[in-house]
Amino acid sequence: MQNNPAAKTPQASKITVAQLMQPEHANNLGNVHGGWIMKLVDEAGALACMRHCQRRVVTVFIDQMEFHQPIRIGDLVTLTAEVTYIGRTSIEAEIKVTAEDPTTGEQVHTNTAYVVYVALDDERRPTEVPPIRASTPEEQAKLDAGKKRQTERLARRK
Repeated sequence: MQNNPAAKTPQASKITVAQLMQPEHANNLGNVHGGWIMKLVDEAGALACMRHCQRRVVTVFIDQMEFHQPIRIGDLVTLTAEVTYIGRTSIEAEIKVTAEDPTTGEQVHTNTAYVVYVALDDERRPTEVPPIRASTPEEQAKLDAGKKRQTERLARRK
């Protein structure tokens, strides 16, 4: 673990966003459109990254997004996002999505996504981001997994 006093923990940037799914979010099958969930995922991840670096960010990469369960109209969708990797100017966020039937309280994990953003300075150029440090073994495991994902992404680009 880093011992840099300027480093932030993943917990410091963690955010939760919840939204009730309405008929305008439905696809032609009556489920919530996957594109709508992707939009929410991107926004939640960006918010966590902006909270970490206190800068605007832009999306540069979305890992594979697989939907395990449908989300229905009337479900409360909750997205929890936290920073899981820091590069020089790039930041990865893990976004977990759950759907809840608010009348029964039944919750289901629908998907998890990893999205990479780049921090921008005031002239909209990439800028360095603050370091990150784990405060628990679980956080360290997530940071290690994030570093591995980034290494794999870079290897695929070559």
